[in-house]
Amino acid sequence: MCKDCGCSITQDHQGHHGHGDHLHSNPQLNDKKTLSVIHKILDKNDVEAQHNRDHFASHHVTAFNLMSSPGSGKTTLLECLPEYLEQKYAVIEGDLETSRDADRLIAKGINAYQIQTGSACHLDAFMVHGALHHIDLGAIDICFVENVGNLVCPASYDVGTHKNIVLLSVPEGDDKIEKYPVMFRRADVVVITKSDLLPYFDFSLEHAKQQLHKLNPNSELLVVSVKNSDSMKTLANWIVNHQEQ
Repeated sequence: MCKDCGCSITQDHQGHHGHGDHLHSNPQLNDKKTLSVIHKILDKNDVEAQHNRDHFASHHVTAFNLMSSPGSGKTTLLECLPEYLEQKYAVIEGDLETSRDADRLIAKGINAYQIQTGSACHLDAFMVHGALHHIDLGAIDICFVENVGNLVCPASYDVGTHKNIVLLSVPEGDDKIEKYPVMFRRADVVVITKSDLLPYFDFSLEHAKQQLHKLNPNSELLVVSVKNSDSMKTLANWIVNHQEQ
């Protein structure tokens, strides 16, 4: 994750990302000076994240951070939710390049704004703050932040949301919870997606539940398929039940 690999050192002295100045090639990323810089970046990010939460609160909007590896079904889930969720919502999309995911949501009538991170493997609070200027918070109840597809770095950056939703698709395998523990420790709920594929993959729901309980006993686990309306209703109910009062 960023605190270890150093990919968070992409900000200039003003605290903004300068993606052309990566230090991945620097072999001394664990020296005291470098770690001090990383901690300062994360501290600044945390302050901005709280600012984002205050901004959401002032408009009575609950924000959910969606995190997962690429291809787990985050965008598809958001495309299908209007059928099950009465609350109005907008989406902040994060990808390295293209606006394809935001375009998909907009085509479905969903208010979406795309962040193109360039070379950054995660969203941070400053990026989300910039996107909020393009979202009419007064017209929505919920804001979803669809983070960059990555099971590592996004877990280390508070973007100012209230709850973390982590997706794990059946084709990825049930071992990912053990292999990427930081992400799953951050989860308020883990959503097993593409569950209609369970008969065709060697994926043990019981093993996934056991590993999640071991890492994060407070996290819930939901088994969902966009092709199964009952499972989508369960997910929608979870979202509604976890709205900020």
